[in-house]
Amino acid sequence: MTATTGFDRGEVQDSADRLHAERLRMAPDEPGLVPTGRGWEPAQREMAELWADGPPATIADVLDMLTRTQAIMDLLPPPASNRVAAFNSLYFTITARVGAALTGPEVRDPVFLEMLDVEFAKRYFIALRMWGEEDHGTPDAWEVLFRRAQDERVSRLAAAVLGVNAHINHDLALALVATWERLGTPPGAEAHPDYLLINKIFYREIPHLRRRYASRWQLRLDDLAGELDDWSQRVLVAATRAHAWDQGRRLWELRHEDKDLEKARLLMDRASAYVGEMLITGDGMVNRTGSVLRVCRNAVRGSYRRVIGRTGR
Repeated sequence: MTATTGFDRGEVQDSADRLHAERLRMAPDEPGLVPTGRGWEPAQREMAELWADGPPATIADVLDMLTRTQAIMDLLPPPASNRVAAFNSLYFTITARVGAALTGPEVRDPVFLEMLDVEFAKRYFIALRMWGEEDHGTPDAWEVLFRRAQDERVSRLAAAVLGVNAHINHDLALALVATWERLGTPPGAEAHPDYLLINKIFYREIPHLRRRYASRWQLRLDDLAGELDDWSQRVLVAATRAHAWDQGRRLWELRHEDKDLEKARLLMDRASAYVGEMLITGDGMVNRTGSVLRVCRNAVRGSYRRVIGRTGR
């Protein structure tokens, strides 16, 4: 097949390569993808069995698989704090809200919305399976989170955000294309209001979810920011999901051009992974600042107690 008009494969590949190189430069201590022996040990078999009955077909199936995944993740190290478990828990909450909304008055086309949710979830479960098989085809966007599953230097809040980044900035556009293909309809304005309904669900859940995963230091920053954090994250959700819709439309136009589609998907994956590494860098700075301030606080308190102790004699 010939390259699609207006699509420069060489430029797209070059951009993907540059993003990949820069991402590895940001994480020089772990340059390899899917390190040997990592996977989901010691729960490789349990994770593989998630697919024993095939992919999910309904939102109820998705919730069941997420529940089973959570049970496995909660047993993986570090105990009750596996970083992928944090995202999985968040994902279950949002999916349950979507399922409850399907029969509500705001939904125009429940068939579209449920199918999109199922196709969306499939990408996450496929990534989990590929990582467990140490498959080098595991999307880079998910690899950024998966290889830090046991890294307690990464906050649970940042881990949840990493999962959201991979799922929206990489998976969502692919899920949209798969949904449009299954329905036999091109992307149209009639489905967009249902798509935007998910934004509203995120808006309602953001404050609670952020505080669920935040560390004590992050909660203090959150209190200082007041409603600014909630507003900024609503804007971020709206912007990233709007971008995913646009990405889906562009991928739809490339769907019959296999090579172009693969190049576009690669660039999307590499860009998402790069954003993930930037999120990790920012999280590390916040955590280090919090650690330094805690040390200073403890030192001041210790000095104060010693002074009081001497003067009290």
